[in-house]
Amino acid sequence: MPSPRPHASQLDENTLAFVRKVFQYARTGETEPLRALLEQGLPPNLRNERGDSLLMLACYHGHADTAGVLLEHGADPELMNDAGQTPLAGAAFKGDLAVATLLLEKGAQVDTAGPNGKTALVFAAMFNRVDIARLLLARGANPAVRDADGISPWAAAMRMGAADTAALLASAP
Repeated sequence: MPSPRPHASQLDENTLAFVRKVFQYARTGETEPLRALLEQGLPPNLRNERGDSLLMLACYHGHADTAGVLLEHGADPELMNDAGQTPLAGAAFKGDLAVATLLLEKGAQVDTAGPNGKTALVFAAMFNRVDIARLLLARGANPAVRDADGISPWAAAMRMGAADTAALLASAP
């Protein structure tokens, strides 16, 4: 019978420090050290205690180059964190057009939604990220999709006072 996975309390301090450093590389966009580790076999879909993957952290913090290296090494652009958010939703929330474009080019699905039903378009709409909303619509995002509460992207924008994305969505086919 295989031994169970070790808990953090069973790992030595050097191992824990290494893991913290790996996540810091993704968070701060230190592409080359992360690339070297990936080439040595570091799992590209490593996740932290909140379920954030290395790719999620790189995308959320606006590091397109780091995200690109992770994607080249097999990181899953659809891997959700514990809050049910994809890297594309994180990029939409932050308003990072370069990262959102990269993710879509590398296989992220435009309308993936977590358990709450919120797609990247909903996040873009809520936080008035017009450029991201335009990109998502151009890539086939469904403006009529509804989240788990029955709220459309347009209604989410209206609730949040995001007038620009509300206007864009009101004119979407």
